[in-house]
Amino acid sequence: MKSYTERLTFNVPKRMDFVNITAQVEEALAKSGICEGLALINAMHITASVFINDDEPGLHEDYKKWLEKLAPFDPSPKTYRHNRTGEDNGDAHHKRQIMGREVVVAVTEGRLDFGPWEQIFYGEFDGRRPKRVMVKIIGE
Repeated sequence: MKSYTERLTFNVPKRMDFVNITAQVEEALAKSGICEGLALINAMHITASVFINDDEPGLHEDYKKWLEKLAPFDPSPKTYRHNRTGEDNGDAHHKRQIMGREVVVAVTEGRLDFGPWEQIFYGEFDGRRPKRVMVKIIGE
């Protein structure tokens, strides 16, 4: 059993956006030399997410619209008590909670073992500053 860790960095210019990171995870898997095991991919920030879904722009716009309805951006302390601490990202914490922190993907014969259309995405909900994603691959 061996493990390999790689940290990806992002600086998303928009407050909320999704970045397909499948290719970067596949590169990390190739570097690891692991053929059978698991890949854990997680956002290292409380206002960011990693999730799996289809790489279809309409779906991504639907997600953004839906998330904004569930947790609308409001920098004032009126809507989110968290913003009373001097922050303006109470909405981003809620959006991350909905979209999730991490994903685990099976590794089979040296490849990410996806279903049809599945891709890995980094979800940013409080952008405009550097953020990290950890890729940890464990197996043989």
